Amino acid sequence: MDRFDAMRTLLAAVDGGSLSAASRKLGMPLPTVSRKVSELEAHLGTQLVVRTSRKLLLTDAGSAFVAAGRRVLEDLDQAERAAAGEYQTPRGDLLVTAPIMFGKLHVTPIVLAFLAAYSDVNVRIVLADHVIDLVENHVDIGVRIGRLPDSGLVATRVGDIHWVICASPDYLATRGVPQTPDDLAAHHCIGFEGLQMARTWPFGRGAKAQTVAIQPRLSANTADAVIAAAVAGVGIARLMSYQAANAIREGRLVSLLRGYAPESIPVHLVHTGPPLLPLKLRAFLDFAAPRLKANLADIANL
Repeated sequence: MDRFDAMRTLLAAVDGGSLSAASRKLGMPLPTVSRKVSELEAHLGTQLVVRTSRKLLLTDAGSAFVAAGRRVLEDLDQAERAAAGEYQTPRGDLLVTAPIMFGKLHVTPIVLAFLAAYSDVNVRIVLADHVIDLVENHVDIGVRIGRLPDSGLVATRVGDIHWVICASPDYLATRGVPQTPDDLAAHHCIGFEGLQMARTWPFGRGAKAQTVAIQPRLSANTADAVIAAAVAGVGIARLMSYQAANAIREGRLVSLLRGYAPESIPVHLVHTGPPLLPLKLRAFLDFAAPRLKANLADIANL
């Protein structure tokens, strides 16, 4: 029995939730998958999984073995990549994650330029507005917007973003320009919210911080929809600086109440910091960090 092969088969079954999923992922006949798992259990002298008609359940021994097996296979994979030259020249696959709109506007163009510069590296981009666990999902590098919790991640700060209050020139010509946050009570506003309502906007810093209640004329759960509504003159919107940047530069939106902005929000590149950093990851960090810093510095004063 090839223990590494059996271990990989077990992990594929656990990750997929069933022996059938492992069969599909590995391109291996289902009886072969079942046999390899059974041989591994026989070799260890203990039951690792409980097979049900719907899914695969780990026993206590199975949970401990799977956790240890992941570490062993990751160490083996790293050793194989080193022997194959990944640590001598940038090559291989990278998985990069980022928030959706920030990823579309700033990360994807940088990845495209990186691919042109490094022909032996392939990149997979996953854009999502929720925090993706880098370790659990085997992510090489992620973009994080916001204060970072204490963790084992290695972080490189690439700049800051801030909230922007903005409206179209036509709306302001018709309804007037608010001079203080309290003036918003007399204006139509556009909410940036999903199923959970968010009807207050924070302003100011420190002792001057305040929260203003709004009554949205329209609410939407995507930045694109909020921007479109603001440009159409529906009302005043609150957006991240990177989201509103293009519309403000083009004159379709006007930045308001800049003297009342709350604290800025940091942006980091984060990774798990393996002991031996692959050149593909180092190359991407060195390539992306200065470009993201330049992009964020360009919108710092909107």
